[in-house]
Amino acid sequence: MDYLEVNFTLSPYEEFIADLLMETLGEIGFESFQLADQQFFAYIQESNFNQKILDDKLSKFEYPVSIDYNILLLENKDWNEEWEKNSFQPILIDNDCVVHSSFHQNVPEAKYDIVINPKMSFGTGHHATTRQVIELMEKIDVQNKKVFDCGSGTGILAIVAAKMGATEVIAVDNDPWCYENHIENNELNQVNTHVQLGGIEDIQDFDFDLILANIQRNYLLEFMPELSKRLAPEGQLIISGFLPQDNKDLLDKALENDLIAQYITESENWSCILLKKK
Repeated sequence: MDYLEVNFTLSPYEEFIADLLMETLGEIGFESFQLADQQFFAYIQESNFNQKILDDKLSKFEYPVSIDYNILLLENKDWNEEWEKNSFQPILIDNDCVVHSSFHQNVPEAKYDIVINPKMSFGTGHHATTRQVIELMEKIDVQNKKVFDCGSGTGILAIVAAKMGATEVIAVDNDPWCYENHIENNELNQVNTHVQLGGIEDIQDFDFDLILANIQRNYLLEFMPELSKRLAPEGQLIISGFLPQDNKDLLDKALENDLIAQYITESENWSCILLKKK
């Protein structure tokens, strides 16, 4: 299959803005991304590309930045092989959790060993949002808990929960790439998390002890009532994927839905909040 490489120029360039743009592009079919030396590259199958939809998305981008782009048709090649050549390096989170690919060697030992081959999905543990969620999971008791991962991507958070001793883990994502990748990563980690293709409306359980939602601000604001509804009394919700200036709006929305903040962290201009249901 033929791929397009779209080289975006952001002015001014901020890495967190590139991250937000990455989320936006993921909604319209872009499958993988690369950030290097203030360059932002996005990749999409030529058959899935619609320039009118791209231009419409960019015109509605909610952060003040000028965005230009150039499009290049790439030669046909094995992109999974290319990814393996240039993949992420193992990462140790809080000295207790190591995340690496199946082909990495000399991996540090840790209490929780997580194998992730992300392919076209998000979630290797390197992004500040993922790291902060895992760090907060390590601060609470996940043992014997029923856990829901909303917007699971590669499945990394659901897999971490399973490795931490959760009795049941349910995950959902509306991207078929993520759904397939999560299943593959379950097998690599020899865990049995239940993966479902769809959205939160497809999850009919309403008694989760812990919900993980590393998504983005607008989704969290819209679906905070649904997230709260699915928590058991005194259940906990960890949210991330937003900027510190968004904290107040999210905390206000959480309070409207009987959720009280217990812990707030910030890293690399990204926030993460642990909430508890009244």
